[in-house]
Amino acid sequence: MAKRYLTVISISAALACSACGGRPSQGVLIPLAAGARAEGTDRVPILIATTRQRTTADAGEMFGSERAADVSYAAITVSIPPDASRKIGEVQWPATLPGDPRTDFVTISADYTDKQSFLATITAVAKQTGRSKVLVFVHGFNNRFDDAVYRFAQIVHDSKAPAIPVLFTWPSRGETKLRAYTYDRESANYSRDALEDLLNSLTGLPAITEVNLLAHSMGNWVALEALRGRSIRRSASAALLKPDKLKNALLVAPDVDVDVFRTQILRMGPARPRIALFVSQDDSALGLSKVIWGDIPRMGDIDPTQEPYRTELERDKITVFDLTKVGPGSDAHDRAFEEITPVMQMIAQRFRQGQSMSDRGPDIGNQIENAATSATTR
Repeated sequence: MAKRYLTVISISAALACSACGGRPSQGVLIPLAAGARAEGTDRVPILIATTRQRTTADAGEMFGSERAADVSYAAITVSIPPDASRKIGEVQWPATLPGDPRTDFVTISADYTDKQSFLATITAVAKQTGRSKVLVFVHGFNNRFDDAVYRFAQIVHDSKAPAIPVLFTWPSRGETKLRAYTYDRESANYSRDALEDLLNSLTGLPAITEVNLLAHSMGNWVALEALRGRSIRRSASAALLKPDKLKNALLVAPDVDVDVFRTQILRMGPARPRIALFVSQDDSALGLSKVIWGDIPRMGDIDPTQEPYRTELERDKITVFDLTKVGPGSDAHDRAFEEITPVMQMIAQRFRQGQSMSDRGPDIGNQIENAATSATTR
């Protein structure tokens, strides 16, 4: 019994070390005064669908950690400082509010909206910009609403992905306590139908030709469950006869039981998007999750060269990006975003070239390592 409590204490301490630091606790999403813009900054508009409840306690939070009965919508524009004034792959949180757009991520506009306006805006953006692809991001454990917004803005900016960014954010506590971890997991379950509905709405827009899904950590559970439900319903309807606009699912560091992942993929059958899996064997966060879930491996820290994973991944035509050797000094759990030059630009390039994420090649691992090496020697 004593050993068990020591394990719980060590997990709690390790999780606390991974908490978000350096950002104000309130007021981040309060927009700057009109016209506040610094030279060289970039503005990233994010459209948002969420199962979080609106909050009145903090005007700069918009949505809290409680679960809402219905999906809500919002539109936020984030200003990102010039690349010369920041480290690529990181969010530069303001030390104090209001932030300085020359050095900090700051909010330019933040508005509540409704589903009709949300979808109408996506259509309008597609027509105005000529971009007909949508990238949907699902965050992971320990994310406040503003964490998710700023992180996605950073991903969009640094990857230069030519897609309309849509954030799906579910009710994470934004805390590192063990009880928050279990609350987050149940919130992920709670939100899977809402994500499925969002994907259906986006693929139903005539102006949109392609939808791609990017999920991180526990957000992969929401994503996989939504994909599973969607595949089952498509298989049972005439929709399967039409090409699906949902093309690719990019699963980064999935905090998902390997056995459950296997059954989810098999249950989806052919009515699913192409899947790319990003793993790191040195992911300590997933190592802790493995302990919590009874020492069952998590899909995000497998060795894809070992059996039975190698055969199963080949059988299911899942492309694997092993990031273990990419950016060894970075946090393995966030490596795909922190080492965004060698990783996310590769994804963006495939988007631009119209390639699928299931394109396979014997030297894909070498491509990632070479990209990482060139990025660090610039």
